[in-house]
Amino acid sequence: QVQLVESGGGLVQAGGSLRLSCATSGGTFSDNAMGWFRQAPGKEREFVATINWSGGTTYYADSVKGRFTISRDNAKNTVYLQMNSLKPEDTAVYYCAARRGATMKAAGMYDHWGQGTQVTVSS
Repeated sequence: QVQLVESGGGLVQAGGSLRLSCATSGGTFSDNAMGWFRQAPGKEREFVATINWSGGTTYYADSVKGRFTISRDNAKNTVYLQMNSLKPEDTAVYYCAARRGATMKAAGMYDHWGQGTQVTVSS
């Protein structure tokens, strides 16, 4: 059973930075594409970023492109989301997710999810 645990969320002022981590256990981490998603109150969960098994392929939502960077360390079974130049509209619960195979932007294509970590950006 694959388990994912996010950490690194918090309260930050607009323009600031945060680094989210997602530690995984169970399964074979390097078999999995990993994704970050977020959900703001009253809104649907939305795609943020995804990375393939090797880290060589990444995709980003247009809203975060150039500000967020997804990366992974297969030796540590961990995926990261570096978030810079944060905006109030980035406020949400951030979730990491795992799936075997290729990267996907659709949340429904992911098999395993973490519990989420809150990110709040104040103006």
